[in-house]
Amino acid sequence: MAKKKSWTEKLEDSKDLPRVEKITEKMSKKWGTGTIVIPAPKEVDGIMRKVPEGKVITINEIRRTLANKHKASMCCPITTGIFARIAAGAAEEQKARTKETTPYWRTLKAGGVINDKYPGGVEGQKRLLEKEGH
Repeated sequence: MAKKKSWTEKLEDSKDLPRVEKITEKMSKKWGTGTIVIPAPKEVDGIMRKVPEGKVITINEIRRTLANKHKASMCCPITTGIFARIAAGAAEEQKARTKETTPYWRTLKAGGVINDKYPGGVEGQKRLLEKEGH
């Protein structure tokens, strides 16, 4: 059985991403027409890293930023959410709270909802946000 990858290894594995593709007919029922960018994990992490103390960003704002960057109609909501979770896991693995640590707790789900899948769950993210004045 293969050794399970660490969060940091998952973050570093770009899987030939980012990639912009045409929205298929099947996807168009839900997402409309145009193009969709499937981001790289490090791209999602890079945006999360730029959120300053005292501020927050939603996953949808990250998706808009990436769609604009790649000149795509939209950014994949599934992979963006997965990669945000990977970035959070990698940050927690590295443990050191430095300027280089991804402040994953500042990234909220759509509608400003706390992400229960981040390390520490809802209470952990809430505690870190409260520490910053939220």
